[in-house]
Amino acid sequence: MTDQLDLNYVNQLKLDALENIESYQDPDTPDALAQYTNQMKKALLADAQMLNSLPEYLTVALYGNVRFPEQVQLKWQDWIDNNTMPTWDEFKVSVAFNNEDIALVKAVKEVSESLLKQSCAALFLLMIANSKPTAKKEGLEDLNEDSNDYRDEYQDQYDYDEEY
Repeated sequence: MTDQLDLNYVNQLKLDALENIESYQDPDTPDALAQYTNQMKKALLADAQMLNSLPEYLTVALYGNVRFPEQVQLKWQDWIDNNTMPTWDEFKVSVAFNNEDIALVKAVKEVSESLLKQSCAALFLLMIANSKPTAKKEGLEDLNEDSNDYRDEYQDQYDYDEEY
C-alpha cells in the first residue's frame, strides 16, 4: 500500500520555510541564514520532538544542504505529481544529505519518517522555484550545487543500509 504525500502540507512547509529563509537573507549580514540554520539543527538534534509543533523547522534546517541528483529529479517530480509518498528504500537513495546532517536525518526519522519525506518534497519544490530566473533575482540559493560533502547512491563508498 502506497502512502500519499499531503501536497497541501508540503506546500505549507515550503511557504513557511521560505518565509523564514527570506527573513534571514540580508546583504548586510550574509552569514545570518547559515547561522540560523546551524542553530536550528542543534536545537532539533537536542529535541527532535519540537517538530511536532514546528514542522517547518526541518525544511529550514536542511535548506541549502540537500541535493537531488539529476538522476532522481524526474522521480521526485513524479511523486509530487501523483501525490505519492516514496518508500524508505526509494527515499534514502533519492536525496543527498550533507554529511553533517546525517545525525539530524536519523533523529527526525525516529520522530516522523513522513515529516522527513514531506520536508524533502518541500525542498525539492523550492529547488524547482530557485531554478526559475525570478527566484535567482530574489537571491535564493541554488539547492542543487555540486559539492563533495554529500552522500548519494551514486557514490560507491557509501552503503545506505548501514547509514540509517
